[in-house]
Amino acid sequence: MNVLAIYTHPNHQSLSYAFLQKVIQGSQENRHITEIQVLDLYDEKFDPVLVFNKQKRRRDMHTDPELAKYREQIRWADKLVFVYPIWWGRPPAMLLGYIDQLFASNFAYRDHGGLLPEGLLKGKSAVCISVMKGPTLYPLYWLNNAHKVLMRKALLQYVGFKKVKFFEFGNMESPKGQHEKKLNRVYQYFKTLA
Repeated sequence: MNVLAIYTHPNHQSLSYAFLQKVIQGSQENRHITEIQVLDLYDEKFDPVLVFNKQKRRRDMHTDPELAKYREQIRWADKLVFVYPIWWGRPPAMLLGYIDQLFASNFAYRDHGGLLPEGLLKGKSAVCISVMKGPTLYPLYWLNNAHKVLMRKALLQYVGFKKVKFFEFGNMESPKGQHEKKLNRVYQYFKTLA
């Protein structure tokens, strides 16, 4: 199994980065994982801004040469792992800009006149690891599960992913946030993933 970890946080001293390290460590110790690649969107200086004009048309995004290496990473990966904080009830704008540009028509999905398009990324699965300051159940009860609906239904299932697992950790700025326990949970998951 090939794993692509997409890390979206500007600070390598963050708890999100600690979770990324556990993903890497667990994956490297797992005999079922052939290789893991990490895409750090901030280190990469990924430009999340969509630009459409006479030279860059939306219908051509799936062949944009500036995004070719990112499309190849997605093609290569069996499992995509998104590691990010929850800001204002959703993933960071940097990650959403990556999604806007990479999950393009004729690469991630194809319209065929039906109610839903054909997902072109079938056979892949995803894991979303997110941390937030607020309580763990805040997104579920206060925001009607908007984060999970966005990532699972509006994005990943739309383009063909069947399995999407979430590690959504709240109270992470509290000394009672059980950081080590949660970090170990992610490490164990990737170490034993088959």
